[in-house]
Amino acid sequence: MTLIKDLKVKGSSVVLKRRTLIKNIRLTDDPAEIDCRAEKVKGLVLRTEFVRKA
Repeated sequence: MTLIKDLKVKGSSVVLKRRTLIKNIRLTDDPAEIDCRAEKVKGLVLRTEFVRKA
């Protein structure tokens, strides 16, 4: 999956850019959120509205 929008990571100075590859995707109890890993950030929870299938 890839990001469709630049996102600022809360609690960090990292900005995830558009088209960043998202790996190790796991579903959570909330269907609108996924637990995943990006290159710079591990243990990240993203809203599904900001990712798309690559």
